[in-house]
Amino acid sequence: MSGLFALIYLAVVVLLIASYWVVFTKASQPGWACLIPFYNLWVILKIVGRPGWWLILFFIPIVNIVMWIIVAIDLSHSFGKGGGFAAGLIFLWFIFVPILAFGDATYQGPAASGGSMPSPQPATYAPPAAPPPPPAVTS
Repeated sequence: MSGLFALIYLAVVVLLIASYWVVFTKASQPGWACLIPFYNLWVILKIVGRPGWWLILFFIPIVNIVMWIIVAIDLSHSFGKGGGFAAGLIFLWFIFVPILAFGDATYQGPAASGGSMPSPQPATYAPPAAPPPPPAVTS
C-alpha cells in the first residue's frame, strides 16, 4: 500500500513541476526556474508585478499566508482569470495550477502593476456636441 501511495505522490509532484514550468514559460520566464527554491517564488513575484523584497515577507509567520493570498489573486488576474479562479488557487492550488498551465489562459502582464486588470475609470458625462453652424450664404 505504501508503494502505491509513493507512486501517486510522485505523479502529483511531476504534474505540479510540469504545471509550474508551463506557467513560467507562458509568462516569458525560464521554465527551469520553478525547480530552484526561493528563486521560483521571486520569479512568481516578478510575473505578478510585485517587488522582489516581498520575498522576505514570506519568511514571517502569518504574514506569509496573507502574502500568498495576495500573490494568488495577482497570479489569477495576470492570466486573465477572475476572483473565483483566485479562490481556487488559494484553496486548491494543486488542481488550479495545472488548469492555469494547460488550459487556455494566456499571460496578460503583471496584474499588480496594471498589466491585465485596468483600473476602473469613473463614469463621465459628456454633453452632446453642438450642431455645426449653417453654411454661409454667398450672393
